[in-house]
Amino acid sequence: MVEPRRLLLIFFLSTLLIAYSNANVEEIQKDTEEGDEEGKVGGQKAQGVTYDARSLIINGKRELLFSGAIHYPRSTPDMWPDLIKKAKQGGINTIETYVFWNGHEPVEGQYNFEGEFDLVKFIKLIHEHKLYAVVRVGPFIQAEWNHGGLPYWLREVPGIIFRSDNEPFKKHMKRFVTMIVDKLTQEKLFAPQGGPIILAQIENEYNTIQRAFREKGDSYVQWAGKLALSLNANVPWIMCKQRDAPDPIINTCNGRHCGDTFYGPNKRNKPALWTENWTAQYRVFGDPPSQRSAEDLAYSVARFFSKNGSMVNYYMYYGGTNFGRTSASFTTTRYYDEGPLDEFGLQREPKWGHLKDVHRALSLCKRALFWGVPTTLKLGPDQQAIVWQQPGTSACAAFLANNDTRLAQHVNFRGQDIRLPARSISVLPDCKTVVFNTQLVTTQHNSRNFVRSEIANKNFNWEMYREVPPVGLGFKFDLPRELFHLTKDTTDYAWYTTSLKLGRRDLPMKKNVRPVLRVASLGHGIHAYVNGEYAGSAHGSKVEKSFVFQRAVSLKEGENHIALLGYLVGLPDSGAYMEKRFAGPRSITILGLNTGTLDISQNGWGHQVGIDGEKKKLFTEEGSKSVQWTKPDQGGPLTWYKGYFDAPEGDNPVAIVMTGMGKGMVWINGRSIGRYWNNYLSPLKKPTQSEYHIPRAYLKPKNLIVLLEEEEGNPKDVHIVTVNRDTICSAVSEIHPPSPRLFETKNGSLQPKVNDLKPRAELICPGKKQIVAVEFASYGDPFGACGAYFIGNCTAPESKQVVEKYCLGKPSCQIPLDSIHFSDQNDACTHLRKTLAVQVKCA
Repeated sequence: MVEPRRLLLIFFLSTLLIAYSNANVEEIQKDTEEGDEEGKVGGQKAQGVTYDARSLIINGKRELLFSGAIHYPRSTPDMWPDLIKKAKQGGINTIETYVFWNGHEPVEGQYNFEGEFDLVKFIKLIHEHKLYAVVRVGPFIQAEWNHGGLPYWLREVPGIIFRSDNEPFKKHMKRFVTMIVDKLTQEKLFAPQGGPIILAQIENEYNTIQRAFREKGDSYVQWAGKLALSLNANVPWIMCKQRDAPDPIINTCNGRHCGDTFYGPNKRNKPALWTENWTAQYRVFGDPPSQRSAEDLAYSVARFFSKNGSMVNYYMYYGGTNFGRTSASFTTTRYYDEGPLDEFGLQREPKWGHLKDVHRALSLCKRALFWGVPTTLKLGPDQQAIVWQQPGTSACAAFLANNDTRLAQHVNFRGQDIRLPARSISVLPDCKTVVFNTQLVTTQHNSRNFVRSEIANKNFNWEMYREVPPVGLGFKFDLPRELFHLTKDTTDYAWYTTSLKLGRRDLPMKKNVRPVLRVASLGHGIHAYVNGEYAGSAHGSKVEKSFVFQRAVSLKEGENHIALLGYLVGLPDSGAYMEKRFAGPRSITILGLNTGTLDISQNGWGHQVGIDGEKKKLFTEEGSKSVQWTKPDQGGPLTWYKGYFDAPEGDNPVAIVMTGMGKGMVWINGRSIGRYWNNYLSPLKKPTQSEYHIPRAYLKPKNLIVLLEEEEGNPKDVHIVTVNRDTICSAVSEIHPPSPRLFETKNGSLQPKVNDLKPRAELICPGKKQIVAVEFASYGDPFGACGAYFIGNCTAPESKQVVEKYCLGKPSCQIPLDSIHFSDQNDACTHLRKTLAVQVKCA
């Protein structure tokens, strides 16, 4: 902890403010915060963005920034307004996004800013909602996005070395970054112009690979910083996880607990900013579910702000969908579904609401945080208080932390006995009143439901067309060509074919001995055919891309044909020397022949990029007419399936459940919704992802669906569902603090908005729905989670009747805990602090 005197010196004597502009703009007002006067900085220009050691200063006013990452290409434009609106309702005042180079310039010199890549439209929508924006230009972004956002054609620029002091790379990087900043400037989207953009980022987590380039890495960082500053965006630039970020660029933190792991800004005049607080963990095919609790997230945020932080960005607030082939190697189509807004744009509770509450609690502390001096007090072996007090005033905010991970503890703070649950922080905006504890969730919970659509699945009939493995392809080379270079990111697939003649004496004499085809590959997977028969498949993983395929095969006397379909699951997105990554077969041998092991790696191989169905565009209405479709059989490899379905009822989000399928891709009305991989099971023996988002924007009254099944799946059990979170719950105990939403600051003091601050359960149906059923209610010691609650050792018999009285037929309700009573005879938990758990259904 920095000494209070030193912080005071930094805050009040430091005059090294980095002023970027004095353009005439209107101040952006934030509807969810009170007391704007608390952040105003005397002597500052009224417009533009500056900073000091405490915070950014935007239009002459300090701000606590609660930012949510929403990537525009991972949803459809019709979803953007609702996503931004829900983020704002969750206490978010800033939206962060990367810029996706390979989406905007897929072919050198040919630009795309349409549809889901309409960056300007997305930023303008943020502005319309009166929120700030952070634009992470990169242009390398990682983001589990194909090739880390770098276009494939960049790999083939002569002499290029990515992300190094390399002239070819710097030339193209400078051209693209300049083009993006110029476009945003022309649209007047930077804050000094009256726009929402308050920060821009150059590069991304470069420290992780910098040493690989030695002095070329060090000089590249300096060059990238100078490039950013030369673009005259007139807002501060940041570099995340970059200890040597050149002045005046701000180095920022990425991680789960930056309040404890961040080494701090590299200069005293820079604020502590957190650019990635991971709301869970992205998943790759083969992974089990990833989790991060709302309580842990809230703890990390309260910790960071209590220790001089002034901005947090949730990565991701809304993850969305990796449509088409946009995901990086082995990354699932669903992205950060565990964020506060799930893949379908629905609020994931309690994460959404609990973070809203921590934002509110911190906002109530603004005056003390902006102008106070921190002091750290030890309250116990693992307990401490960080107190922010403004000298000469009553402004005071306290953060009481219990770092004991197992047990709740009582502490004495300023004469009060305060209970702190295990590993939690209580927030006291006036150093007297607990308005929030990170471990005690007062907001509601919910559970996601996938409901089979009656309309969409009615008369759902499939037809099939099966690809035939090629023989004797042209484009011949002695060795199989490298797969990234061969496909050039235009497809996941490429065929390799060869032939060999065998005599009777070459083949095994014993009936129980068969030759074995062995393929050592650098990734990502292959399907093998021998003499037109499917021999099997094999693949690598995110951790180990390389693999070895070995299968017994049937060879014959005379000419034998071998066809290998190599496939990719996205390009790499991280690490040094990405331009030197390789994939595809490297060694091919046949074992078990009488004449010994036969190496056919240099046997001469024909090549074909893509498969025939892709070339014919079987996934489109017109292309599907180019082949003869038949009734489906029991399933087989490399098979196309076609069907039609009516748009599902209602307006809830839509998904397809890929039951019974193996691996492949799905198209709806000619648009790919991404890769599926149902037979790559996690250690829990379940698919990493089973449901795949179909945006409503892709649908028409009658819809063409086409599946490409690479393996031997059968679509008979595939079905369309709608998605809701109409199961809502609350679990509140007698020791829960009142919600911070029940407090406000007036004339610099904390005041309750209501007289009754006793614990209560709160339930709010989504949309315009009402509570139609109480599915569970227990006041006692219930256990479980939303969607799976159970009665414990004791429960008040009247629990359900009381909840029905307060809630049935209403869009929202509040149930005071003291409205439910035990009689002396049925209270089996006399000495227990009781909890009310409620689960209701909305419709």
